Amino acid sequence: MSRYLGPRGRRDRRAGVQLSAMRKNPLERKPYPPGEHGRGRMRQTEYGVRLLEKQKARWYYGVSEKQFHRTYVKATRMQGVTGESLLQLMELRVDNVVYRMGFASSRPQARQLVGHGHFQINGHKHDIPSAALKPDDVLTVREKSRNLAPIQNAVEEVVAVPPWLEADHDNFTGRVLHVPARDEIDTPVEEQLIIEFYSR
Repeated sequence: MSRYLGPRGRRDRRAGVQLSAMRKNPLERKPYPPGEHGRGRMRQTEYGVRLLEKQKARWYYGVSEKQFHRTYVKATRMQGVTGESLLQLMELRVDNVVYRMGFASSRPQARQLVGHGHFQINGHKHDIPSAALKPDDVLTVREKSRNLAPIQNAVEEVVAVPPWLEADHDNFTGRVLHVPARDEIDTPVEEQLIIEFYSR
């Protein structure tokens, strides 16, 4: 999968909100978009507003356009509100759950740890970051991986775990309690604009 390797702060400034897990918010020092014309008045079209909202969601979860569109198509086939289903599918990705449980300091780090096979799901080794978890699935850090510095540091820094997840950091395990409701997802996007972008 192609990954964004550029400056995260610059991308956050383009989005107008901090999407990365950087310690310092780049918008505090430069609260305007990057580039030569960042400080000037930028005319925003309806298309541009919807495109930026879609890009914000993509950047937030760290996925490619192909992956994100595939998830959108899957969400359109589910019962309920499409926008809410889209965010639920993104939240239930293995790499996102690892990050939300506090076993990684960022989503890129979580994706790398999962890809290197440091986690088990329901007792079986798992190395696909994009796979979707279900309620009652149990995620465990493999025995030989528990002393890794990135995992140890993340566990020490964790502040809170979302209410739809359960995490036992002493035993390096976690469980998905239920599919997250919209008010349990703190993704800073307006999902309806994303649906309008793809429906145009």
